[in-house]
Amino acid sequence: MGWMDDETGLDKTTANFVPLTPLSHLQRAVKVFPTRTAVVYNKHRVNYAEYHARCSQLASALVSVGIKPGSVVATILPNVPAQAEAHFGVPACGAVLNTINTRLDVDTVSYIFDHGEAKVVLVDSQFLPLAESACAQMGEKAPLIIEVPDSSAGFESSGKYRSYEQFLSSGDKNFKWLMPQDEWESLALNYTSGTTGRPKGVVYHHRGAYLMTMGTVVSWRMQIFPVFLTIVPLFHCNGWNHTWLMPMVGGKLVCCREISATAIYNAISEEKVAFFGGAPIVLNLIVNADQQERKPFEHKVEVFTAGAPPAPATLDKMEKLGFNVTQVYGLTETYGHVTECLWQDNDWASVTDEERATIKARQGVAMPMMEDITVMDDKMEQIPMDSATQGEIMIRGNSVMKGYYKNKEATNSAFKGGYFHSGDIAIQHSDSYIQIADRAKDIIISGGENISSVEVEGVLMAHESVSLCAVVAMPDEKWGEVPCAFVELLPKTVTSEDELIDFSRSKIAGFKCPKKIIFCELPKTSTGKIQKFELRKVAKELS
Repeated sequence: MGWMDDETGLDKTTANFVPLTPLSHLQRAVKVFPTRTAVVYNKHRVNYAEYHARCSQLASALVSVGIKPGSVVATILPNVPAQAEAHFGVPACGAVLNTINTRLDVDTVSYIFDHGEAKVVLVDSQFLPLAESACAQMGEKAPLIIEVPDSSAGFESSGKYRSYEQFLSSGDKNFKWLMPQDEWESLALNYTSGTTGRPKGVVYHHRGAYLMTMGTVVSWRMQIFPVFLTIVPLFHCNGWNHTWLMPMVGGKLVCCREISATAIYNAISEEKVAFFGGAPIVLNLIVNADQQERKPFEHKVEVFTAGAPPAPATLDKMEKLGFNVTQVYGLTETYGHVTECLWQDNDWASVTDEERATIKARQGVAMPMMEDITVMDDKMEQIPMDSATQGEIMIRGNSVMKGYYKNKEATNSAFKGGYFHSGDIAIQHSDSYIQIADRAKDIIISGGENISSVEVEGVLMAHESVSLCAVVAMPDEKWGEVPCAFVELLPKTVTSEDELIDFSRSKIAGFKCPKKIIFCELPKTSTGKIQKFELRKVAKELS
């Protein structure tokens, strides 16, 4: 289909067909924008020529320690320059980047190291104990640690490992990048939050990331030389691919290690930040900031928000402060955001402020790089767009993962019927805009982090006094949602809320632990299934 009768000689060649990759953005930027500021972090300021050189040194140094095309290089880093450099330097030597959530527990990090077969890990000094403990569980299979100190944040080098700057200095600034020969080659390995047990390894390809950068520029109405603040952790879908896109438009990447209202307002006022992404908790930080934390600014700031539906009241307050907020939606499996609540001036010009905020809380429509995103029933048929009928969000397009690493069964299940099954339940409005109604997997989204209720329940069930438990989301003003546990105790046993919370803290990351525990008999069906919908009602009343 689409071929002319005689296409003799019209073949793909290196002149007319080049695999798509986000690496090409920085390769171009070093020629087009060499003197423009590329990355800023405290006193660290480098232009594109220097940025490219540092990424090249990293690629060269990795090769010198045995990294080969297809090898996995992990990071345990906050949003600092080394994390941005890894996004180009690791794939520049043909390796696959695995950015690991700094908030995970030792056992999970060890599992990720092992499952992904990481050969090297770049570790911020603050998280060195986490990496060391995870490596200790692995023995000889543990990755080589390269320590990344950050003296500006008070995290000095331990002196036990080769430092990042020492490692870079061993590399060649003129290292020739190993560009992909096939755009389906693996670019990154990202692990889900383990919503159904162990986290799954999500594999990204170069084509998907490249098209994500292109689509984001269009959807975000980004013009040349934007100033972008890295609030979204770069271990979340590679920061929604925003670091990869900045060189395409000669943008300035402003790194933000610790997220606070002061840091955000300072960056907007002093660096003229005009773009950032963040979960609704970030929006709450901004609107609830004390007067002394705020700094004046005169330009419009464009914000992408995702992770949980933002409260309409929060959106309204943000706009009055000078921020234009766009709700987006996506998953680890989709490189980050793939839908946008695109504002339709013609249709919504006359709506009230309250109506405007309600509309902007929708997850929206497919972004330009996606083929189709809609809501279907269990027979994979389109649901009525009546703002009431519920179905599952189905996703099809180039910015969908290759699949789950070493998990063919889960991959096949996720792609059944030719669409990626999100697991998220939604309605659709008459204009086709999607709006999430519930979460099929009982995911708790706290401050943009996914928490598995199953995982938390498993920890609590390990306590000697617990007979049965169920964990649901409880609304929280600061975090959006927090885990709330309902617990049945074994006969003749005694424990307390504080004891169970402390017990869970010893087993899993702190943000996953229940913030409230209710001792009661759990509501069940006639077959013994716990009725979580009843517990959600109670949790909502308690908030």
